[in-house]
This record gives sequence, structure tokens and C-alpha cells, in this order.
Amino acid sequence: MLRETSATRYVTPLREGGSLPGIVEADDLGTYVMKFTGAGQGRKSLVAEVICGGLARRLGLRVPELVRMTLDPVIGLAEPDQEVQELLKASGGLNLGMDFLPGSLGFDPLAFQVSAEEAGRVVWFDALVNNVDRSWRNPNLLVWHGDLWLIDHGAALIWHHNWPAATASAARPYDASDHALAPFGPDLAAAAADLGPLVTDDLLAETLADVPDEWLVDEPGFAGPDAVRAAYAEALAARAPTGHDRITLGAPTADRPSRAPGWLTGRPERKSGAAR
Repeated sequence: MLRETSATRYVTPLREGGSLPGIVEADDLGTYVMKFTGAGQGRKSLVAEVICGGLARRLGLRVPELVRMTLDPVIGLAEPDQEVQELLKASGGLNLGMDFLPGSLGFDPLAFQVSAEEAGRVVWFDALVNNVDRSWRNPNLLVWHGDLWLIDHGAALIWHHNWPAATASAARPYDASDHALAPFGPDLAAAAADLGPLVTDDLLAETLADVPDEWLVDEPGFAGPDAVRAAYAEALAARAPTGHDRITLGAPTADRPSRAPGWLTGRPERKSGAAR
């Protein structure tokens, strides 16, 4: 289970993303980037964050710690921005916190080199979770203390917006031509050999146990939270064995619109800062 914290002070909004996350302080004296259930993307974005963050961490990739974070909307009463106040009012109760990485920088491929091995592991992972939001347009990668950290997985698991097609999506190719790490010659075969066997039923069950029941209830077509977890496990288990065979790497596009969901397109690229 994820650690539990409570927000004690709302510090400032982060306006680069469409969901308007915010920096908050918590009762464990930590500082976090908070993602809200009342944001336009809804709870499925937070579910994707928990599942992808948990999977990445268990596969040896760097992801800021995620915590269950309780919010009392009263902490936003002094916030002058009406949009922020409305978001906080709509997000009372359980939300998601991501450890704030002070001094981190947005990934720049001209300033930071990535080995073919590490690039392959990240690209393989993004294909597993069908992450459509780690392109050169918006890398969603940070460099902190000289290491590469993965952030922002709310647009991954895109098939959970259409459950009847989830299993079939496992056979579809994953075009990594515009992936932020494509220029580093990702070693996909090595990544598939190393990471594929790790995606076991036990690992998936452990990861999915981190998703709060509150975010899985009332999912249409499912009897309850455990049935939804089983569907996620089935979909991910079907994707893992295909490994690098589904990944295509071609020439990056220069001007083609992003393939990210509509609610993610049009936002500016991230240049620096902590986890968003």
C-alpha cells in the first residue's frame, strides 16, 4: 500500500499541464506535487499514475515516490485564483501526491546522454503501458542528481477508457519514432529479455493493490474494485510477452500533431522543475 499523508498547505499551482497539479506541503513535513481527483481527467488519470509508477519502480526504473494524500479543501480558502479554489473544492478527500524533486531539470537530449540500455528499458516500459505522452514534444523526464526520472503517466493505459478493446490492443504496434529517447539507439531486445519475465502475476497483483478502492468503484461493466484490478492485470499480462516485437522505430516527425489524447494536446513543453 502507498503511504498515507495529509496536505497541510497549498503552495502554488503548476500550470504546464492541463490537470493543474499543485505543490503542497504535508503532515510528514514533505513537499509533494499533488494531482487532484477533481481535475478534468478524473480518477482514471490517477489510477494510471499509480499503476505505471508502481510498475516502473518494481522494474527498476526511477519514479518519484507516490503517496495517498488527503485534502481538506479549507487549505485553499486563501488562494486568490478562482480556478484553483474550484479545483480544491472538487477534490476533497483522497488524492495523489508525488514526491517533489527540488532542483530537478527537464530532460534535454542535447545536454544529457542516455545509454542504449537505459533508453531501451524506458521505451519498452512505455510500450507496455501504452504511454503516448513521452515524445520529444513533451518528454516527461527529469534529471535529478545526474539520474533520469520518469514522471507524468496519467495519459498511459489509454485502453482503460475503452475496456472492450483492452485485450485486443495488446497486439497493436507501438510507434516509438517520436519517443524522447529514440535518438539514443534504445536496446529493445535487451530490455525485453530483462524486463519481460519480471511482469508476473504476483508483480501485477502487488502493483494493483496500491490503487485505492475509491478510484475503482462504479466502473461500468465490473462487479467491484477487484474485478477492475483483474482486468488491468489481464491486459498488462497480455502486453508484456510481445516485448520489443510490437515497437517500431522510424524517423521522428517534425510537424505531425501529437498522438496524445485531446485533453493533453496543445499544452507547452516542460523545460524545468520538479515532478508534474
